Amino acid sequence: MASLARGGRINFFGFVLRLVARLPFLFIASRIYGAEQLGRFAYAVLIVEFAAQLATLGLKRGLAQQLAHTDKPHACVVWDSLLVAGIGATVGMAILFVFPQAMFPNSAINGLEWLLPTAVFALAWSDVMLSALAYRHDVGATVRARAVVEPWTLTIAALAWSFFSRRDGLLVAYALSMAGALIASAVPFLKSFGLPPGWKPDPAALWRMAVRNFPVAAADAVEWGSRRVDIAILGLFVSPATVGIYYFAQNVASLPSKLKTSFDPILGPVISRNIAAGNMTAVAKQVRQVGFWVIAAQLAVALALSIPGEAVLGLGGHAFVAGTAALSFLLFAEVVAATATVSESALIYCARKRNMAISVAMLAVQVLLSIALIILFRRLGYPPIWQATGPAIALLIGLGMAAIAKARLLSHLLKAPVSGWRWELLWAALAGIAAGQIAIRLPEWAELAFGIPAILLAFGAMLWWRGFTAEDRELFRMKKEDIEDLSLPDPSTGGDTPR
Repeated sequence: MASLARGGRINFFGFVLRLVARLPFLFIASRIYGAEQLGRFAYAVLIVEFAAQLATLGLKRGLAQQLAHTDKPHACVVWDSLLVAGIGATVGMAILFVFPQAMFPNSAINGLEWLLPTAVFALAWSDVMLSALAYRHDVGATVRARAVVEPWTLTIAALAWSFFSRRDGLLVAYALSMAGALIASAVPFLKSFGLPPGWKPDPAALWRMAVRNFPVAAADAVEWGSRRVDIAILGLFVSPATVGIYYFAQNVASLPSKLKTSFDPILGPVISRNIAAGNMTAVAKQVRQVGFWVIAAQLAVALALSIPGEAVLGLGGHAFVAGTAALSFLLFAEVVAATATVSESALIYCARKRNMAISVAMLAVQVLLSIALIILFRRLGYPPIWQATGPAIALLIGLGMAAIAKARLLSHLLKAPVSGWRWELLWAALAGIAAGQIAIRLPEWAELAFGIPAILLAFGAMLWWRGFTAEDRELFRMKKEDIEDLSLPDPSTGGDTPR
């Protein structure tokens, strides 16, 4: 539990850094490039990240189990995984080079779009390297690559390239950010694992690895797709400008989901070791504890961003305020999803096929319901931006069904409750809502500057008073070794603390 809290603290710091960098990017992308270019960028990145997700073949999370159940040197196993991901990424890149229309179905291709498929390889290899480092509890590497180098490179490059080409600037910035993240992942990876001595690729073993990881890869692709399929569907029904408005709202709403991933790098290895040791009681306790932390954090952020939603989206310009309804549904979809995603962290090790089946069923429900709602809203005469709330509603319903199914399955397998929900969260939510009702009566600038912190403070204070146990408070005890793991300056010495 202490390891989970420590890993969560470090990656939560990374979440804050990512937030600080992501908001300026959204401001630059919306104000300088506009809704149409942002929508074009959103769809292209969707296809690139989907190709990278398939290329890793589930190794992003399955690598921990590979390392926990092998007699081979870990360096050899990791380089086998990199080779598998590299082959998958090469195939994905080749397809996108030959058929770039897959990335740009509603716009002409005449600029630097050819750069974008290179991000498939960078993203796939970076994910595998960071997963290998996480197995050794080096979560600081993930923070530096994903929360510092990647988002700040994206933000700075988008601003700089806007002076040269507002058509290609976002695409070039994304390619550069993926290259930067790969370098930031490779440096600590090579220091930790190095080059494998006497390593010889074994095609048969590589094929077995790919087959074994297929259920995990499918579940990962479905989980990833559930957060992206709405953009894919909207791209077929509405204009790029409407997609851009929805994408802006989706990026704001996806910030709470990063809180869940704060625990992924450390939760996977901890659970895989306990399952290997047969300690199912510990697994259930860890899932419950992390589930509560994630639900609490996501609910707090959802309230803080949805209550003053018009002011938040107004940062992108007046046109983006129309996405407020979609923002609210997307934010609370992340709250509902918390139980499913934390439960899945254990299910991929003890019931990967059933977990995959639930994920596929959930995605099917989401897709069908999204299309049905868009068509219904269109026939009712709603404007396009209101039609765009259909996929957000479908996501909320689909994730709710998946959360119930996965929690019940895991609870049955572990013979212990796994839900992180506590009724004290309701009292905290009421406190946050009360603070929010005062905040929305303030001028827009004050609503953002004072209202959002007030909602978070009211929620947190009530939860600390009514709902936190001693184990919960462990999450907030930043220790010297946490600072060392981030390689941040040590205030006692005024210099860099060695790792």
